[in-house]
Amino acid sequence: MNLFSEPDKPLVLGVGNLLMGDEGVGVAAIRQLEENGFADRAELVDGGTSGFHLLGLFRDRRHIILIDATTDGSPVGTVSHIRPRYASDFPPTLTAHDIGLKDLLESAALLGDLPAVDLITVSIGALGGSLTMELSPAVAAALPLVESLVAECLEKTVLCVAAR
Repeated sequence: MNLFSEPDKPLVLGVGNLLMGDEGVGVAAIRQLEENGFADRAELVDGGTSGFHLLGLFRDRRHIILIDATTDGSPVGTVSHIRPRYASDFPPTLTAHDIGLKDLLESAALLGDLPAVDLITVSIGALGGSLTMELSPAVAAALPLVESLVAECLEKTVLCVAAR
């Protein structure tokens, strides 16, 4: 993982634990985006469960697209997209990383390094299921919509940069 990257290039950051099945949907999404040629349009980073080690990626960025699992009570496989501005804008429960995505973003804001954020979440069932590297059928079926939302977000970023 490169923590000193290209600040002008949009960043797509997927987080999660691949060993916990659906909890790794953010990382699975990054892998799918890589396979489908998105590396030409954005910097794609598998953030795993890195927590505060990811703060360096936020420095001098204009735009970040974050992909993570959530246990928000919605049906498994539900995809949501928000542009959070405050901690209260985040879903009540993102994933079970040692340091949560919400904590990471709050820290970046305190340091003055928080760029515009698009948060794409995929609803999963309860955390702590069996160890598996496979996504459930419902979560796997959500990946094309996640990819479509990432493409939309990247297109808006290009339009915003061109307008400057």
